[in-house]
Amino acid sequence: MLQILKNSPDPSFRRLSESPSRYLVTAVFLGTSLVAVGLRCFVRLSIVRAFGHDDALMVMAMLFNVAFAVCTFLNASSGAGKTVTYLVDRPEDIRRGYLFWWLGQILYVTTVTIGRLSITISLLRLTVERIHIWILYAVMALSTTVGIVLFFVAMFQCQPVSYYWDRLSIEGHCLDMDLLLGIVYMYSAVAATCDFIIGILPVLLIWRLQMDRRTKTAVAGILGIACIASAAVIARIPYLGSAKSPDFLHATTQISICSNVEAGLGITAGSLATVRPIIRLWSRMTFAIPSNHSLTASCPISGKRRGTADCRDDANSHSTYASYVTEPQWPTQTTYAIP
Repeated sequence: MLQILKNSPDPSFRRLSESPSRYLVTAVFLGTSLVAVGLRCFVRLSIVRAFGHDDALMVMAMLFNVAFAVCTFLNASSGAGKTVTYLVDRPEDIRRGYLFWWLGQILYVTTVTIGRLSITISLLRLTVERIHIWILYAVMALSTTVGIVLFFVAMFQCQPVSYYWDRLSIEGHCLDMDLLLGIVYMYSAVAATCDFIIGILPVLLIWRLQMDRRTKTAVAGILGIACIASAAVIARIPYLGSAKSPDFLHATTQISICSNVEAGLGITAGSLATVRPIIRLWSRMTFAIPSNHSLTASCPISGKRRGTADCRDDANSHSTYASYVTEPQWPTQTTYAIP
């Protein structure tokens, strides 16, 4: 193995390390998805008070996404993203790089499969037409099936399993790379199609609801972010062939980056659609009390001097408003697009 690395014929990768780009992209999309899921949990637990199965699945997907990001960070800190020039005399970095890459594959497919399942269940709550229901069930079945297939292929692609990262010190064998890539191409095609359907179908659903055009556009746009996740899957496809490179840990940098983008965007898209109650509450708080009025020297709403009858009326109005803000009477419901 070391001799192969020393004689690697692939001179196209001139940079010594691509690790910084992995750190940056992973951190950005991990942070975005964490914020989105945090807001989702706040809305569903504190405002709407209806925490459903889709919410639990999204939290589970977020936990796997955190583990996936940690693997990416550890991967980048060891061998991944670095060229053979750096790794040729560092067998332990090679071992750690392959180990965390192997773990990352498993965590990636788990994250996106569970996240896609959560989004699909959420959309089923908005669906009334039978054709749309069957489409969503088909998406769930296809996505889950190819996810399970890729999960087990990634886990058991080498025999013994530890040969994947201990290939420098033990004997073993792995699946033919062409066969493995064929499975990954199949998975990518199905995943991109499912993400595209999940992104387009909400537009058809929202446009049939009784809402003004501005609200429809905003909600459909948020739900349609899943289309960008499908773009990340498609963008990764041209780089899949780099897995055959002798400079594997460096050549597969773009695969890792696109995978983190896909996972982060999918979770973010599935969670942002639930935060409209926060936006509505914030809007009512913002427009109910003008910011240029002092609450210490004048009345909270009209600005009249304290002690006057008008001021007392304003104070009563403000008290009623404050009670509304601190104890919002949100109806318990399960529809995401219309809080």
